[in-house]
Amino acid sequence: MIKKTKCGLIAGAVMAMSAQAASAEITVGYFLEWPMPFLAAKASGAYDEALGMKVNWVSFETGTAMSAAMASGDVQLSVSQGVPPFVVAASGGQDIQVVDVAVSYSENDGCVVHADLEIDKDSAGELAGKKVAVPLGTAAHYGFLRQMNHFGIDVASLQVVDMAPPEGAAALSQKAVDFACGYGGGLSRMKEYGNVLLTGDEKEELGILVFDVTSAPAAFVAENGDIVSGFLAVTAAANEEWNTNPTDEMLGVIAEQSGLDLDGAKAAISTMKFPGLDEQLSEKWLGGNAQSYMKGVADVFVEAGSIDSALDSYVDAVNTGPLSSAAGGS
Repeated sequence: MIKKTKCGLIAGAVMAMSAQAASAEITVGYFLEWPMPFLAAKASGAYDEALGMKVNWVSFETGTAMSAAMASGDVQLSVSQGVPPFVVAASGGQDIQVVDVAVSYSENDGCVVHADLEIDKDSAGELAGKKVAVPLGTAAHYGFLRQMNHFGIDVASLQVVDMAPPEGAAALSQKAVDFACGYGGGLSRMKEYGNVLLTGDEKEELGILVFDVTSAPAAFVAENGDIVSGFLAVTAAANEEWNTNPTDEMLGVIAEQSGLDLDGAKAAISTMKFPGLDEQLSEKWLGGNAQSYMKGVADVFVEAGSIDSALDSYVDAVNTGPLSSAAGGS
């Protein structure tokens, strides 16, 4: 009886959502050169079918640009926004919320020193006074600050240039900068010209976590919780399919959608982890740890002078309601 009632409620919600969405559409932001399972669902039209509406997709190069697009109302959901750019926006007063953990990665984000300098983690002190390309306000920026702090390098002694990862890779190849920090395809190209300062495992040992979230304007989540939940359910199904049965066919679609060749996509996605719904809702992630982590990121940015102030707490910057609904209906 309870199960039947629950099913009836879900069916009713879906019908209401379908009626509401009949003539509506949403726009979702994502990254090219960032291969993730959701891209297979994007290609198959699974999101449109599940939501009963047209889902428009627009690509970005940085999470800060995603924040701006959500602030202007041009984008309703952003997939795989880095935690640091999310924190920068939230700390600045933008009312946005984390609705899921999109991907966890440590090896796919880092700083690369030009090979000619022959500087590694054991001689990192020699980076003082050097020129570095960093996409400011992103996960790579946060990782850069934490790594410099670990090595005892005063960031004020460096010439920091704000560059998206592809631009940073080009600058590194031309020796226009001494080292560069980035992620995705940009980082892969950086590695062609230099050496990674710290590996993913080495960063995790220092407590430098790297993960992205799906984010949305708080008002959109409040008014369209069923749409957000439906979107997250499709994403979770794609993640589950990849986690349990990663086929060459699925990889091929993901590669094509991300704009990478097959080898590039395979190399990048092999360093990514896609936590399931229950894991995302656990204390390790959105059950408490993510909120504390965001506070830590904000405090580091304040100390570095990157933002004026941090929120007292980032608990309200996370909304697990839609994710819980997706988990309950799965």
